[in-house]
Amino acid sequence: MNLILLILVYITLPVILIWLTIKYSFFKKLGSVVLAYALGIIIANIGILPKASDAFLRETVGKDRAYVPKQEAAGLYTTGTFTQKDVTANNIASIQDSVQSALIPLALSLILFSLSVRRWLKFSGKGFLSMILALISVSIIVATGYLLFGEKVAEGNKVAGMLIGTYTGGSINMAALAIALKVQPHTFIMTNTYDMIIGGITILFFITAGPRFFRFFLPPFKADISRDSENLDIKQMEKQMAEDFDDYSGIFRKGIILPLIGALGLSILIFGIGIGVYLLLPKVSPTISIILTVTTLGVAASFIPKIRNIKKSYQLGMYFITAFSLVIASRCDLSVFFQIRYIYILLFVTWAYFGSLILHCFLSWIFKVDADDFLVTTTGFVYSPPFVPMVAAALKNRDVILTGLATGIIGWIVGNYLGVIFSVWLGKI
Repeated sequence: MNLILLILVYITLPVILIWLTIKYSFFKKLGSVVLAYALGIIIANIGILPKASDAFLRETVGKDRAYVPKQEAAGLYTTGTFTQKDVTANNIASIQDSVQSALIPLALSLILFSLSVRRWLKFSGKGFLSMILALISVSIIVATGYLLFGEKVAEGNKVAGMLIGTYTGGSINMAALAIALKVQPHTFIMTNTYDMIIGGITILFFITAGPRFFRFFLPPFKADISRDSENLDIKQMEKQMAEDFDDYSGIFRKGIILPLIGALGLSILIFGIGIGVYLLLPKVSPTISIILTVTTLGVAASFIPKIRNIKKSYQLGMYFITAFSLVIASRCDLSVFFQIRYIYILLFVTWAYFGSLILHCFLSWIFKVDADDFLVTTTGFVYSPPFVPMVAAALKNRDVILTGLATGIIGWIVGNYLGVIFSVWLGKI
């Protein structure tokens, strides 16, 4: 019964957190994902969940696995290595692992359904060159960072894969790659926590001194006058897309909820196809097979207008991302955070973050990418599309909103593939 209650908590609390971000501006600034991480860590460390023994930590964290298989756990209990609390904690960890592994594939396909890849590409403009330069920069910097810190970081090649995904598509890609690469909860949380801390400082710079700083040595932005010939109300479209990311209003209306249930059904079907692909390719990691299959089929489905035009599929996907954040954070024992091996994750993240930013800026200077396109494509890649309008406002340039959204969307798509490829490649070095 306690396990059923735990699942209900994981399902209902994200709804409350999202409601808080809608109702109160303070929580909106933090975002539902940050709230979910904070609440999850509190749940994990105030005694609500059973406290496992050091023996349990040696058998899980010490062996880089989330939980002990049921038969093995029973044997450890019989020999006295595990206590009854350890058995309960292991059962909970098993449930948590299953829930979080299901949430991301569902979230990913729902988010990808809402994309209009052709439209994004149409307005990517000079930002497309900036996007290519960003991909080159993050690839070089993460690879060199792995050579510097990889041996000192637990699951170093997996952390590298997550960083590649994060700096091409944001936290959605990091979560997807954490599942695909079977990253341990503590490693994921520490990587994501450091990323949020450094990212928070950097985005603050982007929206304050950033525009003036980058315009000092990068070329000025030149408006594309060819847009005037388009039979589209560009400003209205930009405003609508920028607002759509955070707009949950009307999600329970009959005209929205019924198609949305259909989208959820389709995402479950795609998840099942991903499992089928793994069964056909047993030598490939099941999580990698599933995540890449979901990514591919989710993008393919977005080309079908009837699917792409289902309202609020992005928001439903973000609900699952919030739930995932709550689940994985609730698995994190703060006492483990202070181990010395996590300091090198901080160094790795710092190197990847600022190294790729500096190299991208240098390449943009060489190829004469203007300051506004550089800044907005960097935002779309590193922070994901929802942050683009905020930076565009700081730039006082609405013309770059679609460019930032375009490159951010492309980052969502390519980030999972690049993250898996780099993780596997670096793991063989």
